[in-house]
Amino acid sequence: MIEQARLAEVGSGLAPVTEGWFVVNVRDAPWITNGAFGAACPFEANGLVLRERSDLPVQSFADLGFKLAVITPGQASGLYHAESNQEDFLVLAGECLLIVEGDERPLRAWDFVHCPPGTEHAFVGAGDGPCVILMTGGRMREKSIVYPSSEPARRHGAVVDAATSSPAEAYAPFPHWQPGRPENWGTLPWA
Repeated sequence: MIEQARLAEVGSGLAPVTEGWFVVNVRDAPWITNGAFGAACPFEANGLVLRERSDLPVQSFADLGFKLAVITPGQASGLYHAESNQEDFLVLAGECLLIVEGDERPLRAWDFVHCPPGTEHAFVGAGDGPCVILMTGGRMREKSIVYPSSEPARRHGAVVDAATSSPAEAYAPFPHWQPGRPENWGTLPWA
């Protein structure tokens, strides 16, 4: 029998601090924010979520990562990249621009995006309000990632200056993620 995980307040919401199954509402889950890349709810007690609570153990999902991303018009959810694992995305609210394999595709609520391993991609907020995207990806022990150059991504500020395979190098010029809820919390679907 699988035990229920214990949830604890981590400074920005409730996150699992033990192994097991759990239920948490998005309103109560942990959130992180970044001035350049919006806000995210990773649902797990990763190192970013626990930044203010070093007394708690990291509890990351072993096989599959989930997060909700909230971006505003013109804001990227991250840098243009390709990973060695599968990733899938579902736009839940609002509009965004998908930059994929050098192309631009407008997306709106209920559009689904499948990225097989190695697919270059990034998302940029569009429309007139926040965009909410459910993001999920496989977790591999030998994961690799590359941040290539892309002119469409460059036009939207979602690309590195020089191609790299180092996340630390790619994100060095940007602010660090901090625990906290999105500024536009009251306008989001679960508010």
